[in-house]
Amino acid sequence: MKDNDTKRLSRLTAILIQLQTKRLITAPNLAEKFGVSVRTIYRDIRALEQAGVPILTEEGKGYSLMEGYKIPPIMFSESQANALILAEQLVLKNKDASFIKDYTEAVDKIKAVLRQAEKDKANLLAERTRFDQNLNRERNSDNISQIQQALTNFQPIAIDYTNEQGSSTRRIIEPFALLSTNENWLLVAWCRLRETFRYFRLDRIKKLEILSDTFEPHKMTLQEYFDKY
Repeated sequence: MKDNDTKRLSRLTAILIQLQTKRLITAPNLAEKFGVSVRTIYRDIRALEQAGVPILTEEGKGYSLMEGYKIPPIMFSESQANALILAEQLVLKNKDASFIKDYTEAVDKIKAVLRQAEKDKANLLAERTRFDQNLNRERNSDNISQIQQALTNFQPIAIDYTNEQGSSTRRIIEPFALLSTNENWLLVAWCRLRETFRYFRLDRIKKLEILSDTFEPHKMTLQEYFDKY
């Protein structure tokens, strides 16, 4: 498949998602979002109609999907599913019970369309993530998505880590859980250098590399870890 064809297929899929999530959307809005001309969007809409998607056109307003039309389940990438799980942990700290209920039910529906392998990883990540409210300090980390991937795929990580005294060491660790405290994001991981579980502040990880091999999953839950350590 040519690169242009791949880009167009990706755009058509994205337009379907936009139609599914918005009641009404205009061609100029879509053109701006995808960085193409309005004429290109017109062609994309015609292509979707020819493929059997019942798109309704409201003159001067925009496009919408016919009421009751069901688009096949959206395939989330692993990192996108992980981001949703992390967002769920944030929402669980909200004090509005109805909001928590609605969001949790929405995430359950999203999980339902994941493939079984991604579903298992999403559930593992939900079990291994804890989030506390932080109203006073910023969290500085660019590595959460990579760490989530390594955690759910049981891949060791090589890190350059700087401790409180400013000393830097190279370590290989086995990620176990992600915690958010009042101060920062913490990674709980088995440190092969120290041969024990350690906490690593994400803002002190200066370099990170996911290794290609895998490690044997640690046979305990996060609560069991807290009870033991």
